[in-house]
Amino acid sequence: MEGTDNRQYRPNAAGILQRTDGRILVAERLNLPGAWQFAQGGISPGETPEEALVREMEEELSLKPGDYLILICKGPYRYLFGKRKKKGYDGQEQTYFLTLLTAPESRINVQTSHQEFQRYRWIFPSEFDLCWLPEFKREVYRSVLFDFFGVDPKPSGNL
Repeated sequence: MEGTDNRQYRPNAAGILQRTDGRILVAERLNLPGAWQFAQGGISPGETPEEALVREMEEELSLKPGDYLILICKGPYRYLFGKRKKKGYDGQEQTYFLTLLTAPESRINVQTSHQEFQRYRWIFPSEFDLCWLPEFKREVYRSVLFDFFGVDPKPSGNL
C-alpha cells in the first residue's frame, strides 16, 4: 500500500514531557481555548527530528536540552488536516519523543516570544480526553497514547 498516497505530509516533531510521578504535560492552545495538546512543530529543511524537538521545547515551553532527557522516539504518525491544506501540505507526519523533565517545574514557561499556549497542566496519560483535540488529530493521539503508555483514551468532553 505504500507509495499509493500522493498527499504531501509536513514533517513534524512532537514532545511528550513526563514527570517522575508519571504525569504528562498538556498545554492549552492560545488560539483555540479548550484545545489541549503536546508541544510540537514542523521540522525545517536540513533539521533532524531531534533538532526540531529541541527547538520546539524551547520555543513553546522555554525548556533547554539539559532540562529534560529523551527517553524514547516513535513514529511516524500521520494525519490529514481536513478540508484544506496548511502551508501547502495535506497533513503532518509526526515523530514523537517521550521526554523526562529533569529540571524544576518552575523552568516551564509558555509565555514565550513564539507563544502558542496560554497555560499547561499535568495529567496521567489515562486522563487524556480526545475531545480536547480537533477531530483530525484524535486517531494519532489515540495511537500515541497507546504506543507510549498502553492506554486507550476516549472522548468524554470533560476537562
